[in-house]
Amino acid sequence: MKPHWLLLTAGMLAQSVSLTAQTAPEAFFKQKPGTDYYLANYSEYEAYLKKLAGESDRMKLVDMGKTAEGRTQWMAIVSSPANLGKLDHYRDIAQKLARAKGVDEKEAQRLSAEGKAIVWIDAGMHATETVTAQGQIQVLHRMLTQSDPETMRMLDDCIILFAQDNPDGMELVANWYMRHADPKAREFATLPVLYQKYIGHDNNRDSYMMAMPETENVNRQLFRTWYPQIIYNQHQTGPEGMVVFVPPFRDPFNFNYDPIVMSQLNEVGFSMHSRLIAEGKAGSGTRSAARYSTWHNGMERSVAYFHNSIGLLTEIIGSPTPAKIPLVPGTQLPRGDEMMPIAPRDWHLQDSLDYQWTLNRAVIDYASRNRERLLFNVWRMGMNSIEKGSRDSWTVTPAKVDRLVNAAPLKVEGKDEYNRPMASGPKKIDPKLYGMLMQPPAERDPRAYVIPADQPDLPTAVTFLNALIKNGVDVERADAPFTAGGKSYAAGSYIVRTAQAYRPHILDMFEPQDHPHDTDYPGGPPKAPYDITGYTLAYQMGVRFDRILDPMPEGFATLSEPLAPPPGRIEGQGDAGWIVSHESNNGFILTNRLLKAGIRPAWVRQATSVNGKAMQPGAIWIPASAQAKSIVAKATSELGIVAQAVAAKPQGEMIALKPMRIGLVDRYGGLITAGWTRWLLERFEFPFEQVFPQRLDAGNLEKDYDVLLFADDALPPEGAWGSDRPSRQPELNDTPTQYRAMLGKVTDAKTVPAIAAFARNGGSVVAIGSSARFVDLFSTPLKPALTREVDGAAKALDIKNFYIPGAILRARVDNRQPLAFGLPDQVDVFFNQAQSFTPVAGGAGYKSISWFDGRDLLRSGWAVGQEKLGGTIAVADIDVGKGKLFVMAPEVAHRAQAYGTFKFLFNALLYGPSAKP
Repeated sequence: MKPHWLLLTAGMLAQSVSLTAQTAPEAFFKQKPGTDYYLANYSEYEAYLKKLAGESDRMKLVDMGKTAEGRTQWMAIVSSPANLGKLDHYRDIAQKLARAKGVDEKEAQRLSAEGKAIVWIDAGMHATETVTAQGQIQVLHRMLTQSDPETMRMLDDCIILFAQDNPDGMELVANWYMRHADPKAREFATLPVLYQKYIGHDNNRDSYMMAMPETENVNRQLFRTWYPQIIYNQHQTGPEGMVVFVPPFRDPFNFNYDPIVMSQLNEVGFSMHSRLIAEGKAGSGTRSAARYSTWHNGMERSVAYFHNSIGLLTEIIGSPTPAKIPLVPGTQLPRGDEMMPIAPRDWHLQDSLDYQWTLNRAVIDYASRNRERLLFNVWRMGMNSIEKGSRDSWTVTPAKVDRLVNAAPLKVEGKDEYNRPMASGPKKIDPKLYGMLMQPPAERDPRAYVIPADQPDLPTAVTFLNALIKNGVDVERADAPFTAGGKSYAAGSYIVRTAQAYRPHILDMFEPQDHPHDTDYPGGPPKAPYDITGYTLAYQMGVRFDRILDPMPEGFATLSEPLAPPPGRIEGQGDAGWIVSHESNNGFILTNRLLKAGIRPAWVRQATSVNGKAMQPGAIWIPASAQAKSIVAKATSELGIVAQAVAAKPQGEMIALKPMRIGLVDRYGGLITAGWTRWLLERFEFPFEQVFPQRLDAGNLEKDYDVLLFADDALPPEGAWGSDRPSRQPELNDTPTQYRAMLGKVTDAKTVPAIAAFARNGGSVVAIGSSARFVDLFSTPLKPALTREVDGAAKALDIKNFYIPGAILRARVDNRQPLAFGLPDQVDVFFNQAQSFTPVAGGAGYKSISWFDGRDLLRSGWAVGQEKLGGTIAVADIDVGKGKLFVMAPEVAHRAQAYGTFKFLFNALLYGPSAKP
């Protein structure tokens, strides 16, 4: 995609006239950004960017794309006028070095000498972290107007990409903060909605999936257009008693990426600390000062590591409302991770902006002074990946190291060169065991992955491949049958080779994460990871693939742009109607379109064979009509669905589907899990509306809804289910009219009786994760399985005995049940510190739909005490009066990534109303 340059008047950018940005922030905005009690919004920031672009020969604006709310997401490119005149040339150099393919070492050295360091510095991702966006305004102006030798060197050596990650959030937060005339009344703790349309804070967990348009816009610049060597993602807030967290990070780091990226990350981080300290700016901390690690791929600065870029994260204090740095005794003694402590003091927004200026300058200065080395090392890392993917190689993991630890010690006698007994020191084992235990042939890293064309859900496999392509990975497609690894594959199969620069990202998306057992001391409790530990995307999405350990054939077509699902088709000649497999998630889009048009499809309860093709229970029957024919034809073309035309209606029992009215439970301020679910329902065209506590409390819910959907945490957790984290709400008279109906809280005393009455009267309640606490509140035949008694109350198991902080597990499935139609008999589920279920004594009136079987359930991530899940229920269908309660312990819609388990949710939404007497 070619960049969209902002067009300016009278050839301003075509002329090589030296211009200086004259308009200072204080002359443009209502107040100078950085002033106490003031925030500029995105509309004002956007106008200022355009003003600067028209005044300065050091800057060009690029339209990166539209946000979820339709705003333009801008990127300001800052460099010397000479560099701006050759942007395409320098971008091509960056691409060649980053891709590495076809570039030998001599050519890499030449390109590195000629090229410019590319540095990405963004702001505003988490919009309530207001320092970063307000500070970027000052940083930009100073970089465009200062002419000191250091600035001029930076502009000559570097091309800096200044971007705004979340324009919608900046507009929302600033407008909410500034709504009060009285500065002392201003705050943004009571925002009415999430600061990204759907997912709020989770916009920094979307980097490998790119479900949100803003993430896709950013990644297009990072990994398909500009290939920056440094990606600096700025955040808040700093550790208590300090000012700012600056890298390096604590362990563990991920084993897939190149060690060069970590060594250079540490260099840049300490350069940032050094500059702060040299300028007398105290209070920076590193490593143990916070819990940030480099394990998870989903964040902007961490996805960089898997693309051979240096990913930086800073977390700084500050707010437009003045505050004080507290006195925390533990931060006052200088140490390796906090070299210059800060005393308690008053703190203003401009103080944070001054630190941000220093940090930005430190990063750009490092890039300038290390320009050639940065460029060459990007090539070196890319070439390392290509070479590893072209030969036998092995990744060292904790599980493999454990084999060495458990091996018999080597008998060592005598003394070393320092006259010390050889038997002393750490345990040693026979070196010959290294190859046997660490490099068995069957555990080689793949040369390639093949995604066969005969996927049960090919459109979902294409969505997975698009996530790779949009992250800069080369994907190939076979136009003819071929053989690899002793297996034959049909034309239309896809190939992802690992002999490419972004091999670390490829491995991380296909292979299980093996998170180390992380404790402060042997036998100690597990240390909480930063975010989750297991997230293998191919597993979450239910994509079938083969690992190819030997060389692959050549000659396949490389796909450079995201794919549409391969067109489906209508097979057979019958005119009674159509039958569609339940295995494709896109079948739910078709179903919802039919229901919206007044057509009543049905599910065939038993397995059936249609036109010689076997279909598992749940096949979708669509009776013939002119309108249905048009909808089915469009679905086969757009959605990759295969429909079987038949001459007669299928025999046997059917479940007639009905139009449904879905209420998605949300709260004031927005619940992130509900936001992800909202995006998902829109994507698959389910009819729904958000419902808030006041409406739930009013009762008579069956008047407006057939299904109430509670995402994880929508029912406030307590006891064995976790702890509630309520949103802060304003007083009624301080709440704008359009948000007043959102106020309130779901409570056991008032809300739950209304929901129980709804279910008893024939409604369906779908409860995911901690919201499955309804099993207790409705006095169902199930109870939480992972509990202990403390002072007479049920509590969650101690984390030393059971701890699964976001991992992928294997569960069994009864796919003869409507809730599991279309699923395989075993499925990978995302499980995150949840409860599973077990029957109460004599319990009846429920069906176990999915359960954990055995002791070794972990597929990807980290699990302490996983054996305690064995024999417990993961998903259940419970009768409640005339209605249903569907409970799901795994997060079956996890961050819109868990395509492999969406069917649990989607089936529940359709089946509940259809099963109503």
